Amino acid sequence: MDTKGNVVNRLPLFDGCSFEGYDAALLMKETAKIRKLVTNRGTLEMLIPLCCTAKPVRYKEFRKFMKGISSKTLAVRLKELEAAKILERHAYNEIPPRVEYKLSPLGRSLEPVLKTMQQWGASFGKKGE
Repeated sequence: MDTKGNVVNRLPLFDGCSFEGYDAALLMKETAKIRKLVTNRGTLEMLIPLCCTAKPVRYKEFRKFMKGISSKTLAVRLKELEAAKILERHAYNEIPPRVEYKLSPLGRSLEPVLKTMQQWGASFGKKGE
């Protein structure tokens, strides 16, 4: 029950679950925006190179990492991340045009999450686990 006496739907939990006591519906609501953003095709793939360096990443470097993603999709994802204040974009007034992206302070706060995902991914599928 929640504090108002309403029955709260809870998922079955495993021993040691760090979400024990959370309302699953509330957790889904609170994470909806970030889930929608990072589950778009290519979004995580764009965040990884940015997390691996403190230097800005140029558009052409993203193209190198983003095999199988069209230029249009890449541009849309970069705009979404910029609008969400996860990326900062800097366009230089020069010929040829140069545009660089770097993680904002908010974007940098995602680094521990991505590091945890990397560690989990490295252990995923190891024999005996």
